[in-house]
Amino acid sequence: EYTFYDGPPFATGLPHYGHILAGTIKDVVTRYAVMTGRRVIRRAGWDCHGLPVEYEIDQKLGITHRDQVLEMGVDKYNETCRGIVTRYTKEWERTVTRLGRWVDFENDYKTMDPTFMESVWWVFKELFNKDLVYQGYKVMPFSTACGTPLSNFEAGLNYKDVSDPAVVVSFPVVGMEGVSFVAWTTTPWTLPSNIALCVHPTMEYIQILDKKADKRYIVAKSRLGQLFPIMNNKKKWKPKMADELYAIEETFVGSDLVGKKYQPMFDYFVNDEDAGEYFRILSDTYVTDDAGTGIVHQAPAFGEDDYRVCLAHGVIQKGKDLPCPVDSNGMFTEMVPEVKGLHVKKADDTLIALIKDKGRMVHKDQLQHSYPFCWRSDTPLIYKA
Repeated sequence: EYTFYDGPPFATGLPHYGHILAGTIKDVVTRYAVMTGRRVIRRAGWDCHGLPVEYEIDQKLGITHRDQVLEMGVDKYNETCRGIVTRYTKEWERTVTRLGRWVDFENDYKTMDPTFMESVWWVFKELFNKDLVYQGYKVMPFSTACGTPLSNFEAGLNYKDVSDPAVVVSFPVVGMEGVSFVAWTTTPWTLPSNIALCVHPTMEYIQILDKKADKRYIVAKSRLGQLFPIMNNKKKWKPKMADELYAIEETFVGSDLVGKKYQPMFDYFVNDEDAGEYFRILSDTYVTDDAGTGIVHQAPAFGEDDYRVCLAHGVIQKGKDLPCPVDSNGMFTEMVPEVKGLHVKKADDTLIALIKDKGRMVHKDQLQHSYPFCWRSDTPLIYKA
């Protein structure tokens, strides 16, 4: 004898092709089992938790931040959600019956049933007791409007062409007077969370004197065009013009730079427990020279590679908190007082002004590129741990 618990789908919406296809497969498998002499109890079920329900209620009540839910009262919010979770159960039953599928709707189950929830918690407790669960972070596409991570599939559903600020900023090298590393980013809002820089271990880097700015920078040799955009214009650029722009003073490979320390852009995390491991050069082969400066700024709370590289180099530790001054609605917290309460996408201009005031802005431009948006709220996604 077997017991089959269906799905379960959300009953806040109507069935679509994906439900019908999956339901047909389920019916084929369970019906075959019955036809070969087994007894299979098939119970329909309804998913009463999660984003589809919460997002609909948030839209209805005008909720944009979790603090509004706490102010309203979690019990009242939950009760409002319960009011819509079984809205279309009869429509589902009609459609599934029309398909000729065998499943018991009278004996259905709901994920909000205490018996169901307690069984899930029991399973999780058993996993925990067997030391099969650990607490950690994973950087994922994140909808700040919905306050939740999305799957990579969902993140690919709604790309739009947008214009974002693209900045090259400097990080003065400790022990090398007047010399700075330069890094390029299209997310200036992540710079308050910078705790490392990453180079490619075998890429060629050079220390140059920028003759017009009278400043010394370390940059990938193949990425000089990021500092001197005229080099990217094949019609205007002539090699002899290089002498007017810069002079090469020293050459390195990336591995020569690993371990060097630099002065942080901001001091928000300089007193962290693990700050002794912060603000140094790391290396990894994910760094490329197809864009940027060949030096990538690392904010492990906001980049999958950043997190992986910082973890591998001991800059951060599993099980410990990350430098993350952004809440689940994409707003800066009190950790960065100058932009507290601002959404990250609206904080760029203020942060860019702060960087300029510090004398750390090397170059600023606008980049037209394709960017992922939340398919539900139609708002820009970020990547967040």
